[in-house]
Amino acid sequence: MIAPVRLVRCLLALLMVTGATFAQGNSGLDELSRRDEIFGWEAVGRIDIDRGGFCTGALIATDLVLTAAHCVYTPDGTPVDAGRMTFRAGLAGDNAIAEVRVARTVTLPSFRPTDPVDIDFVRRDVALLQLETPILAAVAAPFAVENPGNGDEVSVVSYAEGREDTLSWQRVCAVLGRRDGLIAVDCDVTFGASGAPVLDRSFGRARIVSIISGGYRDAKDATVAFGMELPKVVEELKGRLRQGDVLSQSANVPAKPAIRRIGAGEANRDIGARFVRP
Repeated sequence: MIAPVRLVRCLLALLMVTGATFAQGNSGLDELSRRDEIFGWEAVGRIDIDRGGFCTGALIATDLVLTAAHCVYTPDGTPVDAGRMTFRAGLAGDNAIAEVRVARTVTLPSFRPTDPVDIDFVRRDVALLQLETPILAAVAAPFAVENPGNGDEVSVVSYAEGREDTLSWQRVCAVLGRRDGLIAVDCDVTFGASGAPVLDRSFGRARIVSIISGGYRDAKDATVAFGMELPKVVEELKGRLRQGDVLSQSANVPAKPAIRRIGAGEANRDIGARFVRP
């Protein structure tokens, strides 16, 4: 578990640039428990690890899931076997739009899961998971990835502790600061929400502008969460996947380009979660 002071320092590096303060009255969480409520969000799903925990991820291609890199490692820094992971798109209760095993995972070679959380850690905390079989876009349309805009509002869709089986959407949360390729927000996220897409809806259909790396709750129970800019990192990870330079590969698939994948959450909070309690 990461010491709270390290998280605070990382966040303060963002907040001091803009002088941002906590937004009052963000929208809170809407539970998307019915199939009709999930319409448009089918590409967001829960990443489950056999005998482990879970994280949140989102499709950015029919066979590629974007999530946080720290979720695909055990506490001692060992990669989680890709064959132990399953992506459950649009999970609501016991039912998912699609349920597909992970074939490969990939992270940046410079990412060190046991390093303290700082700006460099968050910038590199990105992973791609390649699925054994694609999920048709007609079933779950992948999201585009963009750099964060200049607006002061985003939204987040996630699974998390206490709402493991229900996709939750925070329609509006505030951007608290940006600096050096990082973004801080006041979205209501906790264990299991690592890898959740941070979305900008000003483009028309929502586009992913960051993913949740970690966060903490202060003494007043206000949440600060943080993530990174994505386009360059995602392109590098796709290149490594094409080259076959993967972190883990399932024994169920032939050797070829692969990716490495996230998994952590309340079911096993020791795996990967970068959230801390005050």
